[in-house]
Formats: sequence, C-alpha cells, structure tokens
Amino acid sequence: QVQLVESGGGSVQTGGSLRLSCAASGRSFGSYTMGWFRQAPGKEREFVAAIRRGDGTTFYTDSVKGRFTISRDNVKNTVYLQMNSLKPEDTAVYYCAAKTRITPAQDMGVMTQYPYWGQGTQVTVSS
Repeated sequence: QVQLVESGGGSVQTGGSLRLSCAASGRSFGSYTMGWFRQAPGKEREFVAAIRRGDGTTFYTDSVKGRFTISRDNVKNTVYLQMNSLKPEDTAVYYCAAKTRITPAQDMGVMTQYPYWGQGTQVTVSS
C-alpha cells in the first residue's frame, strides 16, 4: 500500500513553468511505476507522463513532449513533473498515480492499471 500526496500546483501565465511533486509514503517506492494524469473541467482524465520502475524509462503523451519532464528521486520517495512553456490547454487537476504491476510500454497510460492515486493539485494557465 502506498499513499500519494501532490503539491506544487498554482496559477501561471502562458509560457510559464511549474514543478509538481508527488510524495509517497510506505515502503519500496522504487518498486512502483509512477504516472501523472490530468483532468480538465468537463473532460475525461487523461495520461500525461510516466516513469517506469527499475530502468526509469519515461513516457509522455504527445501534447506535452518537449515541454514536460517526469523524474523521480527514490531516496526522497518523490516523483516530479517539471512543466515548461505552459499553455491554457494544460489547465487541469493533475493527479499522481502508482502501480507495481509490470506492463508493456503501450499500457503506461492505462488508468485502470494504477491502483493508487493522490488527491490532485490544480494547475491553471491563463492567457
């Protein structure tokens, strides 16, 4: 069992940056693949990025490639999402998620495979 707490959300203007953090409690943080998802008002939750357990391979949805970077610190039990060149369409509640199940790369964005979720943090980008 792992508990996840996100922080770092806020309001920025277009082109600005934010760094989200997700602190995990519990044991064996390194055994979890970590993901970031987001949900905009009136829309379904969608995959943003993931970092795989073990080798640290990263995965991104196309709309954030080159702008967002996911990373993890297994000593601090924390995963980060550095968001640069933010756009109004990035406005959403951002959620951290975790899974231990080993899945193929194409399944990194499948929400139902992540049993553990944080409460979310709001990111608002104004034009």
